[in-house]
Amino acid sequence: MSKASYYEEHSGVHALLLTPFNEDKSIDYKTYEDYVEFQASKKPEHLFAVCGSSEMSSLNIEERVKLASLAVRHAGSSHILATANMEPSWFAQVEEVKRIEATGVDGLVFVTKGYGNDPDRMFTYLAELSTFTKLPIMLYEFPGFSPHKMTGETYKKLVDTGRFVSIKDTTCTMPEIKQKISVQGNSSVLQANIPYLFEAYAAGARGVCATPTSCGAALFVKMWSEFSSGDIQAAKETFENVIMLDNAIDSGFNVSAKYLLSLQGVPFKPINRGATTLSPSRMHSIKVFYEWTINHGIKL
Repeated sequence: MSKASYYEEHSGVHALLLTPFNEDKSIDYKTYEDYVEFQASKKPEHLFAVCGSSEMSSLNIEERVKLASLAVRHAGSSHILATANMEPSWFAQVEEVKRIEATGVDGLVFVTKGYGNDPDRMFTYLAELSTFTKLPIMLYEFPGFSPHKMTGETYKKLVDTGRFVSIKDTTCTMPEIKQKISVQGNSSVLQANIPYLFEAYAAGARGVCATPTSCGAALFVKMWSEFSSGDIQAAKETFENVIMLDNAIDSGFNVSAKYLLSLQGVPFKPINRGATTLSPSRMHSIKVFYEWTINHGIKL
């Protein structure tokens, strides 16, 4: 397989999946099924279930497995990825890897598990855990377990094992982003930081995996398509709309994204398992933004 065909399979838009909740904060699985289909209709290359934005830290293993299973069932042609190492103990994580793989997902996601200050331990932990699956693995610098950042050197060592195909980079600085891009080889560095998204693409990042994809995936699909086809000016103009979306939902995420989705016809309630709420003025601001996108023919 050529270098290009290898990384292209794991590049592009990785749209995040939120978790809808009922008033009692149980999961609204029916809305989730509708939402997965809604996200898949935007034609991202990948859907990322069981992620930080889906509040995976507040979900138990049974809930995470069920969400991954439903995502697979309703994803259409989009590939499904799901985090598979949230459990606290090593043995529980090995079992988790097997259970998430059994849902039929196309790839697993491993978080860095707080080993950011010990690169050798991080490498050994992730490399050993990868031996329990044959699926491709995306790495995720998940801030829920800090320190979470991975050095470019560690990333290269993991890519060289042949088991790791991409990373959701959350360093949020161009020097650190470029460090990983310089060693990505056949893998794909995916950008999570919206302000530097265009610059990251220009530097060689091979896709996006960021919070606003949860409620505006079509914008990201458009921008990636434009950039990949060489229409750089169009991609830059679409990026300006991406920035507007990011600013619109930045305060109060992920409830803000859920409210924006409700305006788009997905019956989310503005509820999460944390303490985040939206004031009437914030809801009005998001509504004004949504009406602006409609008036300007901008598809989220």
